[in-house]
Amino acid sequence: MVMDAVPATMAAVLLTGNGGFDKLSFREDVPVPVPGAGEVLIRVGAAGVNNTDINTRTAWYSKAVVAATEAGGGAGFAEARTEDSGWTGAIPQFPRIQGADACGRIVAVGSGVDPGRIGERVLVEPVFHGASRFEAIYFGSEVDGGFAQFARVPSRHAHRIASTLSDIELASFPCAYSAAENMLTRAALAAGERVLITGASGGVGSAAVQLAHRRGAEVAALASPDKAEAVRALGAARTEPRGADCLALFGQEHFDVVIDIAGGDGFPALLNVLKRGGRYAVAGAISGPIAQLDLRTLYLKDLSLFGCTILDPGVFANLVGYIERGEIRPVVAATWPLAQIVTAQQAFLEKRHVGKIVLVP
Repeated sequence: MVMDAVPATMAAVLLTGNGGFDKLSFREDVPVPVPGAGEVLIRVGAAGVNNTDINTRTAWYSKAVVAATEAGGGAGFAEARTEDSGWTGAIPQFPRIQGADACGRIVAVGSGVDPGRIGERVLVEPVFHGASRFEAIYFGSEVDGGFAQFARVPSRHAHRIASTLSDIELASFPCAYSAAENMLTRAALAAGERVLITGASGGVGSAAVQLAHRRGAEVAALASPDKAEAVRALGAARTEPRGADCLALFGQEHFDVVIDIAGGDGFPALLNVLKRGGRYAVAGAISGPIAQLDLRTLYLKDLSLFGCTILDPGVFANLVGYIERGEIRPVVAATWPLAQIVTAQQAFLEKRHVGKIVLVP
């Protein structure tokens, strides 16, 4: 069943291959997808920009790449291998409409979906679960995503939301906040515990600060000095500069949990500042994917390390509840029209912002 006024074609940004900004093609003649069985069609109100969009374009996920994400953010990575340049290790399929974040309204449903869902305002859960726990595909990666006027998603991953926030504000939540909440969930952060968050001014980092504060944890954050005040306003009790000597600042065995988005050379110190029995969770490596691990630190301190990509069951539904109850707030740094995606990604790579950059189709 279809709501009135769904056109045959739409505006969208097509990623045509791995490489630089020239691989992003804004088109206005892309066919509007048709929802299949168990699917809904969403008119996209807004879509957020994420590291994964750039990482896929530049082929940073290839194991041949060892540099920080921003090193090839503009031109891509010449050393990357196409055969393992997707986050799953599979070969990406082009052209692809990217965009893991999306807020919008359902305008059509496929067979098996209640027609009463038409008109619902929804957030898209960006990780589509398969038959098993770790079988999943990413919205905007293995299937077309939100950088378009319309997007097709499984009905069960289109979560109804009741909120007075704008589409732009709501589009700042799905990918970054679910990644952050997933790390906190996997690490079982509890009220009264101490947590250290790296990359705290970016989308995932600033989300983690808010969500950790919501849990009643004592939050310390690493962020550029010019962003420290904004990060403290989100709930950090203490901020220190990116690249700071964490061991000198905090001492051995200070934190219960570390939430890491940075990786790189700072990794060893993050394990040193964890208490015995501490938990480390990672969902990014913007400072570099190669880290040095002293196994003695890991096993002599009985540490737990969590790699986090696929969302635990209930994480996204919980996030929707936090938004609806006003327990967390959106942090939108800037917006651009979808046609200006290159400008938006350039601003994203400059890392001068706090929170999210959002595109409006």
